[in-house]
Amino acid sequence: MKTYIFKVVVESDEDRFSAYCPALLKQGAATWGNTQEEALTNIREVITMVVESLLEHGEPIPEGPAEDVQMSSEPHVAVTV
Repeated sequence: MKTYIFKVVVESDEDRFSAYCPALLKQGAATWGNTQEEALTNIREVITMVVESLLEHGEPIPEGPAEDVQMSSEPHVAVTV
């Protein structure tokens, strides 16, 4: 089991929030939400789907710069407040 921690960028538009994962942007890891919380929930789902698809197809998980992706063989819990 591996734990991946991905940097996510959330930006406010006029009436919604957009969110994307720089390390997985080529794979389509971008979404939006009406609130910041909704955008974060949506990008978490998108990142999960992208990573599961990459693993299923035997493709590597993009590592990107260290500030964009961290990987560990130990379980971790990320808390954002």
